[in-house]
Amino acid sequence: MGRTIFKLSSLVFALALAGCATAPQTQTPMAATTESKGYLAEPIALHMAEVLAPAPQPGSARYEADRQVFRATRKLEGTPRWTLATSDVNLEVPDMLRDFSCAMGASLDASRLSRLTAMLKKVDADGVSITEPAKKANHRQRPFLIDEGAVCQSKEKLARSFDYPSGHSTWGWTVGLILSELAPDRANEVLLRARSFADSRVVCGAHNLSAIQAGQINGSAIVARLHAEPAFEADMAAARKELDALRASDVSLPGAQCAAEHALIVDAPY
Repeated sequence: MGRTIFKLSSLVFALALAGCATAPQTQTPMAATTESKGYLAEPIALHMAEVLAPAPQPGSARYEADRQVFRATRKLEGTPRWTLATSDVNLEVPDMLRDFSCAMGASLDASRLSRLTAMLKKVDADGVSITEPAKKANHRQRPFLIDEGAVCQSKEKLARSFDYPSGHSTWGWTVGLILSELAPDRANEVLLRARSFADSRVVCGAHNLSAIQAGQINGSAIVARLHAEPAFEADMAAARKELDALRASDVSLPGAQCAAEHALIVDAPY
């Protein structure tokens, strides 16, 4: 990370996070439950285990690169970037909207964005249905099961699911792509935040670098597939009107909070 990031006041950033973050919760990859209904009917015509490159195997260059990144980023424990990564554990839609508020330049209050919230919940359900088979097909171990190191979540709970592709990265990139379509004038900021949401999984020690990269491909494929669904397109149009109305109101955020977040995420942590 750049030297300027570590010159930030930890207190200023902690206060900024305290104003909007909720306590982290360890969840299964992405936030939906098996009872949730998405836009894509079964059987889903998107099999990411056939699209993604197989997870790195022991002895390969990708496998060793994953190990090197995990070991190198353990030094971030206790830093402001670790604090942000811990906050990014949360996957519920209201938390995700909060996480993208600075990037959007407006406070994304889920209670005022009912159509967007409902749409994202359905998208989340589709993401789970597509991501879980790819995880099971790869059986990739999480990094802390290969090398010792601190993790910002419960290792026991994380170890119950596989690493590749990352569900958090998939979800963050999916939300980022959707928000960047709804507010194209904020696309750069939103996609940077989506990238940093994936980076947080490496900082946290929960995922390998290859897993978050695969998650970003996974999220892109999911959004592309969703655009073939008329119901999704209709909900996007409704969500756009709702979001435009909110952004036109006085929902700006404290500049110091957003400046601190930007300084933390602009550089990759690995």
